[in-house]
Amino acid sequence: MALVVAKFGGSSVADKDRVMNVAKIVTDTYKSGNDVIVVVSAQGDTTDDLIEKAKEINKDASKREMDMLLTAGEQMSISLLAMAIEKLGFPVVSLLGWQAGFITSSAYSSARIKKIKTDRLKKEIDKNNIVVVAGFQGLNRFDDLTTLGRGGSDTSAVAIAAAMGADICKIYTDVDGVYTADPRKVKNAKKLEAVSYDEMLELASLGAQVLNNRSVEMAKKYSIELEVLSSLEDKPGTIIKEKVEMEKCFISGVAKDDSVARISIIGVPDKPGLAFKLFSKLAKNNIDVDIILQSIGRDDTKDISFTVTKENGKKAVEIVSGYLDVIGGQKIKYDDKVSKVSIVGAGMQSHPGIAAKMFEALYDKQINIQMISTSEIKISVLIDNKDADCAVASIHDKFFSES
Repeated sequence: MALVVAKFGGSSVADKDRVMNVAKIVTDTYKSGNDVIVVVSAQGDTTDDLIEKAKEINKDASKREMDMLLTAGEQMSISLLAMAIEKLGFPVVSLLGWQAGFITSSAYSSARIKKIKTDRLKKEIDKNNIVVVAGFQGLNRFDDLTTLGRGGSDTSAVAIAAAMGADICKIYTDVDGVYTADPRKVKNAKKLEAVSYDEMLELASLGAQVLNNRSVEMAKKYSIELEVLSSLEDKPGTIIKEKVEMEKCFISGVAKDDSVARISIIGVPDKPGLAFKLFSKLAKNNIDVDIILQSIGRDDTKDISFTVTKENGKKAVEIVSGYLDVIGGQKIKYDDKVSKVSIVGAGMQSHPGIAAKMFEALYDKQINIQMISTSEIKISVLIDNKDADCAVASIHDKFFSES
């Protein structure tokens, strides 16, 4: 008998028919002799609808009250799914995040899981119940409800799998696995049978929206095997684990991220310590910086460019503007009409020429590169967002058309 943790996204439980479909998947897994814990997101666009309702009342509502509101979406989902499982004649109990033992930090809207008290989960499993848990939420030290931020239900599922020693964590979604590119945009995108944690973490961080990067980090840390598969089609998905066999193409996928913005500080004095002062100031304000480019000094000055998320763009500009006199820059340029396009693959570190092939694909379409960032298993470029879809398709064709 295995313990299976299964997570279903909002599109998988969007309406009555899909809720009943999920109930059948869950009960079939249970009938096969497995213990089952199910983690569920809010139905369809429920979270977005709740946010809009909040804006109608108060556009500047506190994050605490927003968390109190948004946790209602998952409460609806778990109760409806439990009712569907009851209808099929199986023992089931639904639990909110705090009932399932989720203890989090106090950062409302972006809380981190500190621990899971597994007593209740173990008791329900011992009773042979199917356990349906609300993802995306927990309880902080003030006994306030908190939410885990974007992709929080993925993280909830992996955390339960780690805490309970599950045999596998299955992430059900509206696609049937991880592809070499977005199959909705790239017609010849190929589904991967398996991908390593490191590659999936890069793909998730670089814009592939199949899995949340925090969930992949946790799966890697606790060696939880993941499978991404469709809730709408009965076929194998993509396995995510520590080691996978390399394919001849040497890269696993092409990803696009439209949620980036570039900030450039022009005319910074060419002397040591200024980059440290600048980026430590941003770090103290919880702003993550990604690609960084510093020009060679000229006329005793240099330019520093870096990327942040669009969500943090205006705040970052405000911080840099208020700090400009300290670092001595002449002016600031801000551009949020950019995209980051990346290739990821563990094979590239031992095969020269991967970067040249990527740049050739961009040259073929006369796409200009603004910034470049590399690591052992990824290469990212910053380009105009109007060119992003074309860039992804061209790069994908260059690497995968022969495979």
